Amino acid sequence: MKKIFNIGTLALCTGLFIASCGNSDQNSSSTVDHSNHTTETPAETAPAPETSTPATSNSVTVESNDQMQFNVNEIKVKAAEPVSLTLKHVGKMGKEVMGHNLVVLKQGTDVAKFTEAAMKAQDTEYIPGTADVIAHTKLIGGGEESKIDFKLEPGTYDFICSFPGHSSLMKGKIIAE
Repeated sequence: MKKIFNIGTLALCTGLFIASCGNSDQNSSSTVDHSNHTTETPAETAPAPETSTPATSNSVTVESNDQMQFNVNEIKVKAAEPVSLTLKHVGKMGKEVMGHNLVVLKQGTDVAKFTEAAMKAQDTEYIPGTADVIAHTKLIGGGEESKIDFKLEPGTYDFICSFPGHSSLMKGKIIAE
């Protein structure tokens, strides 16, 4: 009986030793990964907005996405000439949860006060009835687009998305030269 116990103990110890060795290609660190090893496709990371100085053009397309970003933060246009601006929502979420618009504000507009007023203007797609708006697109959801036409005098103008909570990230400048 004593021999069987010793052989059993030897077999158990050998099995534990082999199991603890693992794959020799792995890092020899003593940490153990207890995570679930299911395979998931990583979430799409949104590209950072373009920060290089764009060429002057009066025909502009601005993209918005589900990560609350515009793809540009500066637009240069020729002053006193018609500007044609298209907003494309390249995301997939509906306008009820991730709606975007693009609002061009008059020079000197207090963006924080405008944004506060916009939060209360749900019935008008978050465009308050103020004189601060030069032009604005419709509120759109994923896969939609909206086009506006306007003219600007020389100067620098703010543009934002007025959907509640978006203007802190979705903003930029239009420079009319």
